[in-house]
Amino acid sequence: MVSNSLLQVWPIPAFTDNYIWCIHDQQSAILVDPGEAKPAIDYLTQQNLRLTGILITHYHADHIGGLPEILAWATQHGFLVPVYGPAGEDIALRSHALFEGDAVAFDAPKIQLQVLEVPGHTLGHIAYVARSEANAGQTPKLFCGDTLFASGCGRLFEGTPTQMSSSLAKFLALPPDTLVYCTHEYTLSNIRFALAVEPDNPDLIEWSQAADAMRKRNQPTLPTTIAHEKRVNPFMRCDQTPVISAARAQIGQDLKSPAEVLAVVRAWKDRF
Repeated sequence: MVSNSLLQVWPIPAFTDNYIWCIHDQQSAILVDPGEAKPAIDYLTQQNLRLTGILITHYHADHIGGLPEILAWATQHGFLVPVYGPAGEDIALRSHALFEGDAVAFDAPKIQLQVLEVPGHTLGHIAYVARSEANAGQTPKLFCGDTLFASGCGRLFEGTPTQMSSSLAKFLALPPDTLVYCTHEYTLSNIRFALAVEPDNPDLIEWSQAADAMRKRNQPTLPTTIAHEKRVNPFMRCDQTPVISAARAQIGQDLKSPAEVLAVVRAWKDRF
């Protein structure tokens, strides 16, 4: 859990390795990517939270599957719940379609988020950024769905390596202290691959040990930060010499751009 004087962001485990993020102020709550209804409803009920909104990053079932039951539960309790999601994807229960640069503001809990279009995993995928300047100096936050993971990135089910590279570049431009709320606990498997790419990266070696200890204590490895991912995530390091060299060794030819490096590293990860 990460908290400050106003907000808490709590991971609700779902399925085998999903997190439904709950942004709340101990009274009102927003859910991010509620793929499964029961754990979300149970948490809201146990914490006596009023649901005031739902944020969706993309249309995959493990991110939207809980919507019908959650909205029915909300209606029974007298909650009017807007559902925000990407304009470029078909999400039946979405009430507000969002594009790049749109702002989503809530009074309870008090938070304002900006929309980034981040195609790659899916073509219409979006992310939500809560910037410090729009949120009374709070630590910036990124809710990135399946685009960026701790030490990894999402599979390219629909998009291209160039699109994913451009999407990750938007994240690289965020403040280093931005907290990154991914929606899967893939960290240990991602680290194993990252070590194959950069076996001599001291930050990655240290992170591997720390993350392993966290999981042994059944603790989430999330959120991470943009600064941390710049040190340990090969997909956020496609302009760095060790990653470029490892990618070049995979295919035996020069690579001219971070997008080309990402294409090789992503294909390598898919085979790993």
